[in-house]
Amino acid sequence: MKLGDAFPEEIKRLARTDKHVAELKPNDEIKLPFRVASKRLQYTKDNKPYLLITLADKTGEIRAIDWHNAVYNNSRLRVGGVIEVTGRVVVYDDRLQIVIDADRDAIKMMNLDEIDSSRFLERTEYDTTKLFEEVLRYKSKVRNHFLQRLLEEFLHDPKIKESFLEAPAGIKVHHAYVGGLLEHTVFVIRLVSKVCEIYHDLDRDLLITAAILHDIGKIESYEISPAGINHTDAGELVGHVVMGVQMLREKINKIKDFPDDLAMKLEHMLVSHHGEMEFGSPVIPKTKEALVLHMLDDLDSKLAQFRRIESSAQSESVWSDYDRYLGRRIYLGRDEE
Repeated sequence: MKLGDAFPEEIKRLARTDKHVAELKPNDEIKLPFRVASKRLQYTKDNKPYLLITLADKTGEIRAIDWHNAVYNNSRLRVGGVIEVTGRVVVYDDRLQIVIDADRDAIKMMNLDEIDSSRFLERTEYDTTKLFEEVLRYKSKVRNHFLQRLLEEFLHDPKIKESFLEAPAGIKVHHAYVGGLLEHTVFVIRLVSKVCEIYHDLDRDLLITAAILHDIGKIESYEISPAGINHTDAGELVGHVVMGVQMLREKINKIKDFPDDLAMKLEHMLVSHHGEMEFGSPVIPKTKEALVLHMLDDLDSKLAQFRRIESSAQSESVWSDYDRYLGRRIYLGRDEE
């Protein structure tokens, strides 16, 4: 007998239909929509198949296991698709996990028109129109004629502006929500501007320009649907760093007599802003401005990750779970006695 069958029908009907991943508790009976983040068909020592699924919504991820219809559901599920799952939340290996019900229809495929996008998409807390206006104000203070023209080519392009207002900065790691790219960009610009007030030997025009454009390839790297954020084919195959350089060269080619050395410095800042080859940069920063851009980009992305962890932590928690992107647990503090 399955454990869930031992519950009275009155209790079983109390299956939660309104919770998000971050709100799930042990013994919750649930019937909820999730995005399929990953799936893996495996076998026990007795050669019995079972399906491990990583389920997600905008608040986080949770593992689910299907012991009963593994092969059938593995053939149906698509990574990135949305399904409605009926099951029970348990604790396994000190982590929450959903045990999917035995019924064949415990996993229901959902069409896009059935999906409530608010379950899967977050939006920046800032007004993106005002953020874009702030970018334009910084652009207006760039004195170098060629860099000013370059920024106009980007920021006065209606298609780029429309995408910039909506694009996320990522899928999971940081600013992974609608408008996240513009929010991140503005914070990096602000940081760059402040650092230039302290270190007067930095090329402020170059840094402001690179700060505005450093992640511009992301406007074509991600696509937004009611089910959440996914890579475009180009984003998956080429990546935002290379795509950003391609966009940069295309715009520079429209500006007569754009200095080759200035173009090379900008390209270097874009390709090196991840800081290390292991993190996606083909070269490491080799100019002062490139180093500053990398460090401030990294600062803003990591602080955003801290905020995400703090906002999703349980109120009684002193330490967060280990975060693989930051490579550490986060101290959340203690309530004062």
